[in-house]
Amino acid sequence: MRICHVMSGGLWAGAEVMGYRLLAGLAGKPKVVLSSVLMNEGELARKIRTLGVPIDIVDETHLDFFQIKKRIYEILMRKKPDIVHTHGLKENILGYLVSRKAGLGIPLVCTQHGLDEPQRSLKRKLLSIANRYILSKKFQKIVVVSEGMRITLNEKFGFSARRLVVIPNGTEIPNCIKADNGNRPFTIGSAGRLFPVKDYPLFVDIAAEVNKQAKDIRFELAGDGPDHARLFEQIRKYGLQDVFCLKGFVGGMSEFYMGLDLYINTSLHEGSPMSVLEAMSHGLPVIAPKEGGIAEMVKDGLHGFLVERRDPKRFAEKCLAIYRDRNLGKSMGIASREKVVTEYSFQSMADRYLELYLKALAQPR
Repeated sequence: MRICHVMSGGLWAGAEVMGYRLLAGLAGKPKVVLSSVLMNEGELARKIRTLGVPIDIVDETHLDFFQIKKRIYEILMRKKPDIVHTHGLKENILGYLVSRKAGLGIPLVCTQHGLDEPQRSLKRKLLSIANRYILSKKFQKIVVVSEGMRITLNEKFGFSARRLVVIPNGTEIPNCIKADNGNRPFTIGSAGRLFPVKDYPLFVDIAAEVNKQAKDIRFELAGDGPDHARLFEQIRKYGLQDVFCLKGFVGGMSEFYMGLDLYINTSLHEGSPMSVLEAMSHGLPVIAPKEGGIAEMVKDGLHGFLVERRDPKRFAEKCLAIYRDRNLGKSMGIASREKVVTEYSFQSMADRYLELYLKALAQPR
């Protein structure tokens, strides 16, 4: 079975991490031949090459849409894959247009890593509408990473239930687990793109509330993005410069998680966030909004706490509860790791995708 993955690769964020781990899980499967088309050089391309998976770079920074389409067409005609698996709005549209032009009847599979973010420009709104139409009518299978996403696409946007398949993201299970930090300060952290949808200003607001009652707690945020300057100014406004660190891009994320005592997520909406899975796999308790797929991953009171309203004081109360009861945090961290080991390994994810590919090939076209 020849499977070609089409991805952006412009960032190293949740979708890229998931794509890489899926390829890693599939790479060892017998009779599976993998290839990938990326729109950018970067961390994802570097990591995929370590798997020995062939990559074609169609550089979107130097080519227009029609040139990109032509290049991908040439690649598919050369590789003649049995399945094309796309990851992302632009990749979905290109995958459909190219496969139609090729006339090969290639089954199309995509992964929806999250719900579409609100678009301000007319162009992006039209692309989003086109993407939903193409997915709902032309793709054999649409993978969503949470049950909540499946319900939304089915009930709100009219996607056929037979096309939608829930496969949660998977992650590597580190050999190391969270240990006592010794004399280091209690540290609350988060990681991700510094984009509006992540709502990291809420994290800073929470830190300010926590700091009113516990001056020795530190806060760390790993990631880059356009909200960096805004967050830096917010931290300065609260006078948190000595306890809140914007770490920028972090290469060794395992070391980052091992330096935390508590992981916090503040996103406006999420599918199945890789950073939460990674934190849980390192034995960390999680505090997060009761939003989307997070509520399917984190059971309130067992793996951490889910907060129903986006009130910094409510989040701060939960943070302080774990800070003041280290045994509670430890038991939640152990339960978090066990949850990931049993339900969210990347090998299990790869097995479920392989089963999906076989079903897509058997489906009449």
